[in-house]
Amino acid sequence: MIRAGVATVDITPPAGLPLSGFAARTLPATGAHDPLTVRALAINDTAMVVADVIGLHGAMSARIRRRCTLPDTNVIISALHNHGGPVSMAGRLTIETDEAYLQRLEDACVEAIDQAVAAQRPAMLSVGLGSDPDIARNRRHPDGPVDRALPLLRVRGENGDMIALMTGYACHPVVLGADNRLWTADYPHFVRRALETAYPGATALFVTGCVGDANTGHSAHASISLATNPDRSFAAAERIGTAIAKAALEAPEQALGGDVTALEAQIVLPFERRETETPAELATRWRTECASAEPAQAALLEAWTHWAETIAREPADTLSGRVCVFDWGGLPVIGLPGEIFAATALSLRAACGERPAFIAGFAEDNPGYIPPREEFSSGGYEVDEAHRYYGQPASFAPGCAEALAGAAVELLKKSRPGRD
Repeated sequence: MIRAGVATVDITPPAGLPLSGFAARTLPATGAHDPLTVRALAINDTAMVVADVIGLHGAMSARIRRRCTLPDTNVIISALHNHGGPVSMAGRLTIETDEAYLQRLEDACVEAIDQAVAAQRPAMLSVGLGSDPDIARNRRHPDGPVDRALPLLRVRGENGDMIALMTGYACHPVVLGADNRLWTADYPHFVRRALETAYPGATALFVTGCVGDANTGHSAHASISLATNPDRSFAAAERIGTAIAKAALEAPEQALGGDVTALEAQIVLPFERRETETPAELATRWRTECASAEPAQAALLEAWTHWAETIAREPADTLSGRVCVFDWGGLPVIGLPGEIFAATALSLRAACGERPAFIAGFAEDNPGYIPPREEFSSGGYEVDEAHRYYGQPASFAPGCAEALAGAAVELLKKSRPGRD
């Protein structure tokens, strides 16, 4: 038997706090375009949580899971990864955190989970795949892979009323650029709004997929600019979000069963230094370049210089990554840490066979980009540079993505023994 409940808790910061997501943007938020939230969907003794922030630190996620009413194994806490949100991870993304806001965020996640559990009632689940909205593009390679799956989970009460809808898509929530200074959930806000308009009274969740190499078509370096771009506006975000919602709502309905399981694994993720110059040499070079750089580029170089003078000199040890798999009546829900690439997601979809699946990136922790092995020869921001912004001493080593995917596949097998 399925019991389901949903809850939403507002986490919109006040104006004046710094925004996270672009090293080029140094001025604080001036207000809010749309409310930021934590949304939780509790199915039996499990919960899927999405917070409208760029990422959660693993230490905070662990505290949330320990504090909430559910067993800590049975909770996936993911970040929307919107680039119009507050600083949400201590020691990462170059900007000092507001400790009071971090506590508010942690408390809101616990509150959302507990409220969703308290609101549970008998429910029915169905899932299907919407049509390809043709929005996401591989931003590293013109012919590179893209995860085009668009699952839609419908959660109905016994009388047929819609309790919740959960959809997910693998496209960076970065339609808005570095010139934006309003709090916003980016295009997922418009996805959720359209779903809730279609089903008044229901709560919509959007799960950001494996978007490490996917956005609407611009390169990562295109964001090192404070210039206004009509393709990166709220009008564009609304158009994109509405199109994704429309495609999701076309999903057919396949009834799900009543068995719910939750499994997790911890994977050791090693680092590997890719810079050939010493930290001191890098700091000297970047400081010199900064003196004549444009403001946006100078802000980036200042962040890199700080990294070279501090974090780069720390030991490049290892990080533990949590992989979590739910089976909701035959629907796999997979949580992976960090910015995962499309190739990894597609390997997991292949392991799921014909079953629709949710694959959440930024789950539990967001320590940076975790590229598949074949991407290291291409270098670029995601492979060679982003770890500086994320406050890591080095890039994740080749093989980390494969280790996470391998753990997820093993959990998928264990979650449905004898049923595949």
